[in-house]
Amino acid sequence: MTDQLTATRPPATSLAPVALTALLFGSLLPMLSFFMVNVSLPAIGADLHASAGSLQLVVGAYGIAAATLLVVGGRLGDGLGRRRLLLVGLTGFLIASAICAIAPSVVVLLIARVVQGAAAAAVTPQVLASITSLLTGEHRARGMALFGVANGISAALGQILGGVLTDANPFGLGWRSVFVVLALGALIALIAVAATVPDTKAAVAQRVDLVGAALLALSLVLLLLPLTEGRALHWPLWTWISLIAVVPAVGLLALHQHRTEQAGHAPLIPPSVLEHRAMRIGLLMAVGFFTSFGGFMFVFALATQAGAHMSALEGGLSLLPLAIGFLITCIWGPALQRRYGVAMIVWGWIIEGAGYALLAVAALALWPDITVLRLALPMAVIGFGGGLVMVPMIGVVVSQVPPAQAGLGSGILLTSQQTCLALGAATVGTAFLALTSTSWGFGGALAAIAFALAAIAILMAPITNQLRRTHA
Repeated sequence: MTDQLTATRPPATSLAPVALTALLFGSLLPMLSFFMVNVSLPAIGADLHASAGSLQLVVGAYGIAAATLLVVGGRLGDGLGRRRLLLVGLTGFLIASAICAIAPSVVVLLIARVVQGAAAAAVTPQVLASITSLLTGEHRARGMALFGVANGISAALGQILGGVLTDANPFGLGWRSVFVVLALGALIALIAVAATVPDTKAAVAQRVDLVGAALLALSLVLLLLPLTEGRALHWPLWTWISLIAVVPAVGLLALHQHRTEQAGHAPLIPPSVLEHRAMRIGLLMAVGFFTSFGGFMFVFALATQAGAHMSALEGGLSLLPLAIGFLITCIWGPALQRRYGVAMIVWGWIIEGAGYALLAVAALALWPDITVLRLALPMAVIGFGGGLVMVPMIGVVVSQVPPAQAGLGSGILLTSQQTCLALGAATVGTAFLALTSTSWGFGGALAAIAFALAAIAILMAPITNQLRRTHA
């Protein structure tokens, strides 16, 4: 993560295609895990007799672990060797995925998801750091663009693949086949990285901020646990105490980060990086996009399967137009980014907002008689607009931060990505589930959520436009 530090070997002007492919394939797994599992949640709930709150935790536990340890994973890779820690992360991901595949209860599944999220936090920063330390100039820019493309493709195709696997029920495994595929993917990546990727290490490794990581984890648990479980339990006293306790927990985290940086050490979330206006705008963008997108994916899986009684395959195929929209953006995104810069993201918000509005109208007009074809237009618009926002987001924001802090900036944005995907499932998911129990039903609840997400997207456009007047 700290690409501003010198690697132990001179940067290369290129990296063997097979090695770069191995790195990018490894980077697919963390995002695939989030979205493949998402579409399998109804099947998991039926098989393990899990409540809606527990299903939210299946998403949230992974996100909390990944968000908390992502920067820590980057720092450990700087000190111990990025290839070495990447291999450790892939091994942990493989083992955790295998345990998820055989989990006899939702409790075991949740524990394994935490381990899987921690392993993912060891994988992603090593991929980014290896690309930045082994490549220079146009080669590095191309590698970073391909990293964005890999994340976009995994987000778009993950739920389709998850739906296909869950519905196809290979070898009678059902939803468990999703985790089998993730384990096999980790095994392939492990072998490929071990055989092709050279090791790098920072010349001066920063101390790992374990206290900061613990305080961040505490803050996220205090926030997300009551939000996911409170509705089902009718909001007992402990949920309100937990939500109130978020304020002092975040305050302690901020104080610790400030004092750690003042002492000359490396905090988990450096306050000096947040002083840059571009980073603050970037964080707002990340919160708006990933909270909305994570919540929407959770809600859509429940609405189509539990509400409209689609199969997991039909629910996954409903996302095919969204995936195509993402794929188009992934292919043309880098060229569009070079030509239009921030304007590309601004238009992405507007297009995505229009897509959510179209989905809301379709839900109100057609529910429950929705089909894959009837959802095609709004889903394609959402996917195209979302791709215009997501693919260039990190690159555009970090490019406006001083080069010496670019690695830290990308780490903060990636941490916010994982945090907000989990936060979206908790907040947007809870709002959706609350509405379904009223006269609104599943169709009305989906429409209300879609209209709310459209409003968020439209509001984010002028905020993003402020980047044009930001100078690091």
